[in-house]
Amino acid sequence: MQQLRGKNLLLVGFTLFSMFFGAGNLIFPPFLGAQAGTAAWVAMAGFAISAIGFPILGVIEVARSGGLQHLAERVHPRFAAVFTLLIYLSIGPGLAIPRTASTSFEMVAPFLGSGRWIQAVYSLVFFALSALVALRPEKLTKRLGKILCPALILLILVLFFGCILRPVTDHYGIPTGDYTALPAITGFLGGYQTMDTIAALNFGAVIALNIRALGVTEDREVVRGTIRAGWIAGGLLLAIYAMLAHVGALSGAAFPGGETGADTLTNIVAALFGTPGGVLLAAIFVIACFNTCTGLLSCCSEYFCGLVPRISYRAWVVFFALISMLISNVGLAGILKLSVPVLNAIYPAALVLILLAMAGERLSWFRLVYPVTLTLVCVVSVVDALRQAGVVLPGLTAAVYAIPLAKQGLGWLLPAAVGMALGLVLSCLFPKSAGRRN
Repeated sequence: MQQLRGKNLLLVGFTLFSMFFGAGNLIFPPFLGAQAGTAAWVAMAGFAISAIGFPILGVIEVARSGGLQHLAERVHPRFAAVFTLLIYLSIGPGLAIPRTASTSFEMVAPFLGSGRWIQAVYSLVFFALSALVALRPEKLTKRLGKILCPALILLILVLFFGCILRPVTDHYGIPTGDYTALPAITGFLGGYQTMDTIAALNFGAVIALNIRALGVTEDREVVRGTIRAGWIAGGLLLAIYAMLAHVGALSGAAFPGGETGADTLTNIVAALFGTPGGVLLAAIFVIACFNTCTGLLSCCSEYFCGLVPRISYRAWVVFFALISMLISNVGLAGILKLSVPVLNAIYPAALVLILLAMAGERLSWFRLVYPVTLTLVCVVSVVDALRQAGVVLPGLTAAVYAIPLAKQGLGWLLPAAVGMALGLVLSCLFPKSAGRRN
């Protein structure tokens, strides 16, 4: 029986890391370090839970459940259809894919120019090359895991050791903003911006395809290989995030006032390496964003090809590349502004779905646990997201905002706990509703 091990396991792990590590992963850890200052490692602990722990658990639980659709159907088939569609649209052409081009363009603009037509040409070339690679999803292990991922890690190591050998300062800065009082919670919420937990719910299908392409055919071994690759990717993410947070903390102390993670990295790279540092940073951003863009194009196209099989996988790749190219030209600031309320609406549901799946297969016998819990969580998270977008619902918004931890962005925690307890009780009271398992 063929198993995924040794070099092939490492390559698949590198591929999964490459698919995760994109625009948000480069922007937010250094910005966290710059803003958190001396509280950087406490903030990183919270960030690691939402940006590493939940994504890896998401890969594992989706693999064990046989796919996101099957997992979400434990709530309700209609919920599964809507939630899965929203997930793919958000990590696809709606937010994540366009962000890869916008973010990488910010880094190459000093060399190419910052005109609108220059950005349009850049995004055209960027998405054309990414779509070309995504046309062969079973080859991602060779193209991302074997070539681009090692190159990306090497470039980040150059940046990190530059800070170690020639530190721009010998101390971290003073915590600012919400990091002053609640560094761990602020770091946890910042992890939403990587979008990795959402992406993790979809990467399993493409990773399984690559594992099968390596000769592993038995379903149980494909799931086991996906899980082991997930732990490798998680280890790499933790190491790289720690390096970037340290770099950001030094940059924030030496060059305060940066408005984004891109500013934070640009300032310190310029001080360490001068003009060549700009080339180094641009290469890091382009490779990371290209890897993630390719993985997301492949995942979204696989899903929509299954949803509408009359349109071929390749046609979906081209379509999503074109749509993403158009949206990317809105600019990074516009995309990030839109992403915050959208992510706050759907992220809690993704986290709770993973937590419920971790409780084990037996929990699915209590059919009302999933629907009751997710209903309460979705109501709270959507109302809170609307509030952040400037839409106030009379009475309901105030009620949601009065929930403990709501002001800290974690108002969904108590409803999740109440929903799970209530679901268990109702399942016992109405066994006919809870007796059938998916």
